[in-house]
Amino acid sequence: MTRSGSCQISFADVEFLAQGVRLEPTLQAISDFIDQHGHLIDKVRRDLERGLKNPKTGRNGLTAQQVMRSLILMRIKNWDYRELRERIADGYTLRRFTRFYRDCVPKHDAFNRSFNRLTAETLETINAIVVKAAVDMGLENGKKLRVDTTVVETDIHHPTDSTLLWDAVRVVTRLVGQLDELLPDGVPGFTNRTRSARRRMQEIQRMTPRERSQQLVAKYRELIFTTGQVVENARLVLKKTQGIRSVDLMTDIAINATRKEIDHYCGLAERVIDQARRRVLDGEQVPNQQKIFSIFETHTDLIKRGKILKPVEFGHKVFIAESAQGLITQYRVLDGNPCDDVHVGSSLKRHQEIFGEAPSVYSGDRGFFSRDNIQECKDGGVELVCIPQRGGKKTPDQQAFEKSPAFKNAQKFRAGIEGRISVLFRGRGMKRCLAEGREHFELLVGAAVLANNLMVIARLLIEKHNRRRKRAA
Repeated sequence: MTRSGSCQISFADVEFLAQGVRLEPTLQAISDFIDQHGHLIDKVRRDLERGLKNPKTGRNGLTAQQVMRSLILMRIKNWDYRELRERIADGYTLRRFTRFYRDCVPKHDAFNRSFNRLTAETLETINAIVVKAAVDMGLENGKKLRVDTTVVETDIHHPTDSTLLWDAVRVVTRLVGQLDELLPDGVPGFTNRTRSARRRMQEIQRMTPRERSQQLVAKYRELIFTTGQVVENARLVLKKTQGIRSVDLMTDIAINATRKEIDHYCGLAERVIDQARRRVLDGEQVPNQQKIFSIFETHTDLIKRGKILKPVEFGHKVFIAESAQGLITQYRVLDGNPCDDVHVGSSLKRHQEIFGEAPSVYSGDRGFFSRDNIQECKDGGVELVCIPQRGGKKTPDQQAFEKSPAFKNAQKFRAGIEGRISVLFRGRGMKRCLAEGREHFELLVGAAVLANNLMVIARLLIEKHNRRRKRAA
């Protein structure tokens, strides 16, 4: 059960607060902002109570306040679950920020379970409310907008056909072994071929260029044949054990869950076998949309952005739009590897919905360039469209425009979004998603953006307060 109310402060907590224990200014500003916008907590509470038959009964869990504040703290500090738990338990100031006060801080897995109950849609809604609140408070006027795309990696190894085949063999074999331990009479007639598959995979990985030209196809044929045998035997095991039940109800549930996993990974293994056969044995060039890059993170996309140090990346492309003060007003996790120029029109319309008017300056790199986008921005009311021309010979007017001081200053402003992306990667944990699944991937991006926006709002509120104090002095 999730507690719907806030934790009650004890007399000891009140006395301790009276001694002058205060949060650092940034966390205090974020805490005050959350207190002033209590409807943000209601969004979190709905997710925590989703699917519960009676949320008001059962053992007390984390409150919505504690979940949201702990998630924000985790992303601000870029801690893992264990460090988050230890830091909150050790420091009274962090206990105050997260609203634990004197209560026992639960184990790290309790935070994990609570965070995973949140949805990406909820965080997107909360981010929209936070941005709107910043606009209503006069912290951002939306006169400038800069856009860019980046790639957030999924937690996979570099995929090759041989390693994917090996992954399929070892996972299916491991699951069949688990089923063997659960069934009363064990699993009939399954041969463990992990040793053979591992040797073939390692031989392929260690080949010299000369050996590859002579032995690659033969070794792959052996590895594909071994993987096919493992999948066929696993399917046969599922067929033979279809009607077997256990006396113990919990064991019976575990048997059904393991059988579903075996069937799931057998399907993925068959896709990997078909992919390897088409690419290596038949010499076919398989489109990226038909490829599978991980049997664990099947949603992973292959992305080529022309980077010298990273010509190929595995994850998802993320579109980001940032205002002049550093607020990320828009973000989207994209499917595949779409061209950047398709986002200009939609981002401009979204900016108009948030601020009520088009930005005076719309800035992006040359990937966002197209004649239609330039014209659409001008028709939408943008005074300066700062997107360098991509390809083709520049006209004298275009050359003069790109050499003008206004264009150069707008490009300097555009470069700031690279620093924002770097902060999201290094400081907010958005470089690589360690959680499994597309939903958790989008949850990470949304949490990182929320932490960034709250940090920016806190900085602006502190600066505004300091200016008032100087005027008063």
